[in-house]
Amino acid sequence: MITATRTLSASLVEQIRKDFPILSRKVHANPDGSGGKQLVYLDNGATSQKPQAVIDALLHYYTFQNSNIHRGVHHLSQEVTVSYEQARETIRKHLNAEHAHEIIFTKGTTDSICLVAHSFGKKFISSGDEILITEMEHHSNILPWQLFCEEHGAILKVVPVTADGTLDLDACGKLLGPKTKLFAFTHISNTLGTINPAKELTALAHAKGIPVLIDGAQAIPHTAVDVRDLDADFYCFSAHKVYGPTGVGILYGKEKWLNQMPPYQVGGGTIKTVSFAKTVYADLPLRFEAGTPHIEGGIGTAVALDYVNKIGLEAIAGYEQELLDYATQKLTDIRGFRLIGTASHKAAVLSFVVEGTHPTDIGTLLDQQGIAVRTGHHCNQPLMARYGIPGTVRASFSFYNTPDEIDRLDLALRKAVNMLL
Repeated sequence: MITATRTLSASLVEQIRKDFPILSRKVHANPDGSGGKQLVYLDNGATSQKPQAVIDALLHYYTFQNSNIHRGVHHLSQEVTVSYEQARETIRKHLNAEHAHEIIFTKGTTDSICLVAHSFGKKFISSGDEILITEMEHHSNILPWQLFCEEHGAILKVVPVTADGTLDLDACGKLLGPKTKLFAFTHISNTLGTINPAKELTALAHAKGIPVLIDGAQAIPHTAVDVRDLDADFYCFSAHKVYGPTGVGILYGKEKWLNQMPPYQVGGGTIKTVSFAKTVYADLPLRFEAGTPHIEGGIGTAVALDYVNKIGLEAIAGYEQELLDYATQKLTDIRGFRLIGTASHKAAVLSFVVEGTHPTDIGTLLDQQGIAVRTGHHCNQPLMARYGIPGTVRASFSFYNTPDEIDRLDLALRKAVNMLL
């Protein structure tokens, strides 16, 4: 049983690691299972590993509860409906949303943003209106708005990023104008690790009557999120980033907006009554949850959030900051090493290039030594263009990583650089 603490001691981290079965495996083993390299998993920004509690929850659903929800009168359906709606309530509490019906289950952050682009955009954004995003956005918070603008004649504006990887707040203030109908920005950059001042940005927009959407995919694993304190109009994240299942996303939306938005996808579960003459759609949240949902995924998401909360987000953030500081100190004297993203307020993401090498070559050589990192543009091609690079090597840390693993990264990277330069 994990006990909440203000710090994560080495002994507690070792206890936590035992909850994640995959961390014990070796990669590149021989066909007979011999040899191989002990896995060092530093690709948490792409997806997190799953604790046994989440794995058990998925197994329990399929073993003992498998049934559809909301419309069945038999015992299994009633039981799993309660579990699913309890999961929604757990997520509401985690985000400090006012109402459970403000929590919409989706397929992921991308799906959540597409929902808002389609439904909010259709209702509130017209030809000639402006949508503001930032230069550090993941493609999932660029493409839906770009496509909407192309289809509806709206105009996409972009807040620039400074050399250190922070948003140009002066430019942001000027770009938020009378034609701006929505400001969509990331809470934490998946490439730079920059923690944006979400509350300040939201207040800046609201002062001009502009609603905001916050992409919280990278924030949810690293920090406490209070949507009412942020005053976010929309906030979205993916379960798999925060130790939950893949294929599940959460969209929080203020009731006042969701009630005015038309359905995104329609079908079973989204209706009150259907006739060939007219359909009356369901109340929140079902209006936005067409078809059979990822039931076990929703339940598993709540289990993952409970697991994180038992450890404590404050302790997680503090420990991950220690890992980031240690990794930065260890790696910066490597020949040709250049850190991309040097903001003073960062999450546990270390994105870098080694002059004279390609990120893919570095990543491949690290993998051969058991080190899993991410290489490439990280779905941030405009940001890569801003820095004039093809991509980076990204090491992203979690509370189950250790200083010893950073030492292995350091040694493996030095070996790779010596081979390439």
